[in-house]
Amino acid sequence: MSEPHTRLTLSDPDEPRNLGQLLARIASVAAGSERVYLSSIIDALGTRSFGPFLLLIGVLLVSPISGIPGMPTTMGIALLLTSLQMLFGRKSFWLPRWLLARYVASDRLVKALGWLHRPARYVDWFLRPRLTFLVANGGAVGIAVICSVLALMMPLMEVVPFSATAAGLSVVLFGLAMVAFDGVFVVLAVTYLAAVGGLALAGLT
Repeated sequence: MSEPHTRLTLSDPDEPRNLGQLLARIASVAAGSERVYLSSIIDALGTRSFGPFLLLIGVLLVSPISGIPGMPTTMGIALLLTSLQMLFGRKSFWLPRWLLARYVASDRLVKALGWLHRPARYVDWFLRPRLTFLVANGGAVGIAVICSVLALMMPLMEVVPFSATAAGLSVVLFGLAMVAFDGVFVVLAVTYLAAVGGLALAGLT
């Protein structure tokens, strides 16, 4: 397992630029090991920016791995730490040792990656730089605020079936927006959250 002081930076020419590349990096870590540590996945992604890490959190939440007890809460903590450091304008951020030491069984991770492989091809075909103002500066602050709210709700999602997966999809969209500088995915994420929130409120009334 790597050192828990892995730093994530805002830009890196070697970072993943789409969902397929991210899945390939994670798969390379899972190969030939029984346990896959969060720290090892981060190392495989290179010198990190916020976008790929948001995408990683979202991918873990939408995959069947989110059904592991405690996983939504763990990812919620990671998301909150990431989002708060984005809000404070940090150029890099750290994750605590105990969080980097969390792991998942390699076989479960490989199955989850296989489940995501086909959708990734369609998503990546649609990605391209556009509406970049929704991703940079003030746009990034808005993304961080929304992700912070989602993160605070994650512990409650432990007891509501499929809610972590639903929230994870929005994090995936925000992560894709940041890695590809595609503001269209910010619009999709906000629209999706508004629709889900509206349905939830309608169900309570």
